[in-house]
Amino acid sequence: MSDTIRDIASECGVDFEEEPDAIVLDHFKPVSIENDIDHSFVAAYPSITSSVILGEPHIKAPILFAGVAHSVAPANNMVIKVLTGSPTAYSANPRVQLKESPALTGSSVGLVSAVQARNNARVIISGSLALFSNRFFTSAVKNAGVSSSHMFGNQQFVIELSKWVFHERGHLKAVNIHHHKVGDTKEPTMYRISDYLEYSMEIYEWTLNGWSPYLANDVQVQFYMMSPYVLKTMEHNGQGHYSTSFQVPDVYGVFQFKVEYNRLGYTGLSLSKQIPVRPFRHNEYERFIQAAYPYYSACFSMMFGFFVFGLAFLYHK
Repeated sequence: MSDTIRDIASECGVDFEEEPDAIVLDHFKPVSIENDIDHSFVAAYPSITSSVILGEPHIKAPILFAGVAHSVAPANNMVIKVLTGSPTAYSANPRVQLKESPALTGSSVGLVSAVQARNNARVIISGSLALFSNRFFTSAVKNAGVSSSHMFGNQQFVIELSKWVFHERGHLKAVNIHHHKVGDTKEPTMYRISDYLEYSMEIYEWTLNGWSPYLANDVQVQFYMMSPYVLKTMEHNGQGHYSTSFQVPDVYGVFQFKVEYNRLGYTGLSLSKQIPVRPFRHNEYERFIQAAYPYYSACFSMMFGFFVFGLAFLYHK
């Protein structure tokens, strides 16, 4: 593998095996292939069940792999391990006797990984070119050297994975984003504290047949200033239209409507719109505030008491 390929993979958060001649081996669950004395042809099952990435129905047949392993940092949430080694697989040079345990074993042996960047660009990183070959597409599963009628799942695996990486599936867009006061339809330039408002948007998903409504029950909107003052889950009407309503908090300043939606396999939605919130003007307050009634009564009672005291003081001994 060239240094250029390694550098590109490293920029995507994937590190290929440092040993130049190391390949993935599995001596406990070898695949019966002619002249494979090193057990370098391994069968693996997808490590995720996401229908967005691997389609439906789920792939039940094993995937035939022959190539180089890679590793992914556990803290990297941009990389998705799509295919990993079996518990007995490891990465090593078959021509060199091992003196210590291999660095990559079991599920830490990455075979195929998917990367989705913050700008929703997608990359598939595979340590095997043969995985995409016609030979592996048409290979039958063999048990104890006996062929069966069941084929390896490479063809379905590659087709479904290519749909995802070329944005033929799992691509979201948000349109018709509106906000306005309850009972109004015009979008204001600012809100007043304690106003009631509505926020709405439409989310669509790209499929092979075009844009279709995206339906989910976990789309949330934040009313944000330094931290979210309001966090509401939006409801949909079954046609991709999401909406919610809430009261503006009793804090004035420059707020944002923020939608941060990130789900496995889907492109992320990061939406924000700035809106100022002002306090009440001097002529917008209520003439008499209920919370001040005790103070009103105290004031008038003191005036009445002073009047009675004045009469008693002036006209009575």
